[in-house]
Amino acid sequence: MISFLRKHKTLSMIAILIVLFAGWFLFRPEKLFINQRVNEAAPFVANDARKPIYTGLLNGKLHETSGLATVYREPDGTMTLRLSNFHTSNGPDVHVVLVAAADPGLQSTTLGTTLASLEIGMLKGNEGDQDYRLPMQTDLNRYNTVVIYCERFRAVFGSANLEAF
Repeated sequence: MISFLRKHKTLSMIAILIVLFAGWFLFRPEKLFINQRVNEAAPFVANDARKPIYTGLLNGKLHETSGLATVYREPDGTMTLRLSNFHTSNGPDVHVVLVAAADPGLQSTTLGTTLASLEIGMLKGNEGDQDYRLPMQTDLNRYNTVVIYCERFRAVFGSANLEAF
């Protein structure tokens, strides 16, 4: 094996570079050190027409996660999820999803957790205040837990059980 590598130095170097690039692409280690802050202003609605209907505190699972998750009913009937004073670890392919509180994947403390979830969107930033429009006809009686979830590693960063406001 060593003699093969010595004879084919160029080929060996190319193979090593490909492996290093693939490792970087999969794990994105620079995200461990870079925070992405988002500060979306809360929309102003006259006459307090924007009503909070559900709320819950975010708690960490595999990563330290904190903040407040609140679902608002907008004047036009749509619903918006707002993450306030939010903080979690940065990572590759992190999403905001809704799941049922009884989902067994929420109890897992390891990677590889599969959730029966409703996709809300890609996480805009790992810190700050941010809004996500919920899909029409979202059943918050069924999907009553907000989860910060890494799709690539199937890891639950943190979650919040939503309770009626």
